Amino acid sequence: MHSNNAIELLTDDHEKVKGLFSEFDAIADDDSNLEEKAVLVQQICQELIVHMTIEEEIFYPAARSAIDDDDLLDEAIVEHSSAKDLIEQLEAMNPDDDQYDAKVKVLKEYIEHHVKEEEEDMFPKIEASGLDLEHYGEQLAERKEELSAVPHMMGASADAPTRPRPSR
Repeated sequence: MHSNNAIELLTDDHEKVKGLFSEFDAIADDDSNLEEKAVLVQQICQELIVHMTIEEEIFYPAARSAIDDDDLLDEAIVEHSSAKDLIEQLEAMNPDDDQYDAKVKVLKEYIEHHVKEEEEDMFPKIEASGLDLEHYGEQLAERKEELSAVPHMMGASADAPTRPRPSR
């Protein structure tokens, strides 16, 4: 993350999560790696929560003022909501639960769809709008650093009560 460009920062996040999903896929069928699966899913969910938070708090409001496409931004927020629901379900599960791998796979599919829409539709519109991507990139990086400095429970917002993690 050498650039302070907002779109480059968000795209770097997309690539990182894509890599984590690939790591999970490589071990998904191996039930001898339950601990590793749990750690990867925790990383995926943490990255997604931080990423969605900075988009919703900073990037989407700026984008909404820069481009005339409320439907695109509303859809992105609904997609975040669906991903958060799955993250909360995964939080309550153990890696040997029946639907654990299926929920990770569906989360991956949601995220792939969401990323494709952002990178192919939203980001080009925002780049063309003249929005100060360096300014917002700095804000995103700063907020991301704040959120990443504190270990968050998967799916928990700052004001939500935390739940104990399931034992592995």
